[in-house]
Amino acid sequence: MSRYRYKSNTPKEIIIKGIIITIIIAIIIFIFFFIWYKVAISAIGKNDENKTIEIQMGTTVGSIAKTLKDNNLIKNEFAFKLYVKIHKIQNFQAGKYLLNQKMNVNQIIQSLQKGVVYEDISITFLEGKNIRWYANKIEEKTNNTVQDVYKVLENEEYIDSIINKYWFLTENIKDKDIYYPLEGYLFPDTYTFKNADVSVEEIFDTLLAQTDKVLSKYRQDIEKTGYTIHELITIASIVEMEGAKEEDRNNIASVIYNRLNMNMSLGIDSTTYYASKIEVGSRDLYQSELNSTNPYNTRGLNMEGKIPIGPISSVSEASIKASIYPNKTEFLYFSSDKNRNVYFSKTIEEHEKMINKLKAEGKWYEF
Repeated sequence: MSRYRYKSNTPKEIIIKGIIITIIIAIIIFIFFFIWYKVAISAIGKNDENKTIEIQMGTTVGSIAKTLKDNNLIKNEFAFKLYVKIHKIQNFQAGKYLLNQKMNVNQIIQSLQKGVVYEDISITFLEGKNIRWYANKIEEKTNNTVQDVYKVLENEEYIDSIINKYWFLTENIKDKDIYYPLEGYLFPDTYTFKNADVSVEEIFDTLLAQTDKVLSKYRQDIEKTGYTIHELITIASIVEMEGAKEEDRNNIASVIYNRLNMNMSLGIDSTTYYASKIEVGSRDLYQSELNSTNPYNTRGLNMEGKIPIGPISSVSEASIKASIYPNKTEFLYFSSDKNRNVYFSKTIEEHEKMINKLKAEGKWYEF
């Protein structure tokens, strides 16, 4: 028989050991849960690209969590709801928000609590409008000022960067006599931006990208015209200012080319208005303005066979097409009535006769 006896644990010792093991397991579970929770409420990544989410009035925490998860902005819906419950968060604000993956749950909730709402903004840039009008529209719709717009246009480093980026922008736009380097190149259309904090550069880039899409459709035909892209956009801007209907635009382009081929001055008033920095139709032109020597003014001296140094307005696709595919005519003159109907003539006699006829009928456009 052995000299030692096996000593079994008493019920009390068994209970104590069970409690200790349970506590250890609980601690381990708590540690793992704590680590999981900390990871689950951390930022999902380093992508700072903003995503817009909308919180409707009366939306539940569960729905908010699902929206955030669906947009890949949080790692776990349960962790988000648990965070909200632990911190007793209730005052979420309805609206649209810009959030990104660099934000953790706490930062996201702070945004949703503060009600820092971001609404998309829509800006319509009209054809036939100049940079001054564009600048005022940007000031009206965004947090930029007119001077902010001009400052970007005067930034030579920025202008060089976009010349390198877009094939249709050339060194011509940097000519010292050009009023605004991007005149005519910012495509008129309606655009949506993320919010009023959008930068002038982002606005310009969006419009230039659309110009690229439009012009690229005609790139081969543009190269066949014998005119540079800058010259064609300049001609298109005159067509834009002078004609409202497609057929009129094609004929106006024809008049321009016919006069250039005959080494005649274009003699178009809209170029004189632009040269004088006066809005078309705001008043009649003074004789001194008509006679001014200015590289934009086609009614000035020594402008025979020349177009303005640059575009005088934004241009629509219709005017671009008219400048590339003008009608073949013998027209050398045109005049417009109060309703923007355009009348074409082959000779100066026909032209003057038409003007007198419009005056007699009360249709002549006078300021």
